[in-house]
Amino acid sequence: MNIKDAQLAVDDWIKAHGVRYFNELTNMAQLTEEVGEVARIIARRYGEQSEKESDKDKDLGEELADVLFVVLCLANQTGINLQESFDKKLDLKAARDHDRHHSNKKLK
Repeated sequence: MNIKDAQLAVDDWIKAHGVRYFNELTNMAQLTEEVGEVARIIARRYGEQSEKESDKDKDLGEELADVLFVVLCLANQTGINLQESFDKKLDLKAARDHDRHHSNKKLK
């Protein structure tokens, strides 16, 4: 599935299961909450914090998917073609960062 299809799938889901999109500010708050859940898992599982027993069953993939879902909602409701935006950003980063990263001694 490409990003365009993912945006359509989210829109179909909202139409079939939701009443409507939450407003943009609510979705921004929800996105922040979901990113926080991802950060908590990574900090405890891969960082130096100890993992609480209640966090050990958390699925990082599911939490990342929650972030993606809300990002797709925000793109849909603000009229952003995220496929076009992502492709453009990837091209820009490739042109801008290729030599920079290959020259970075910290990455060797």
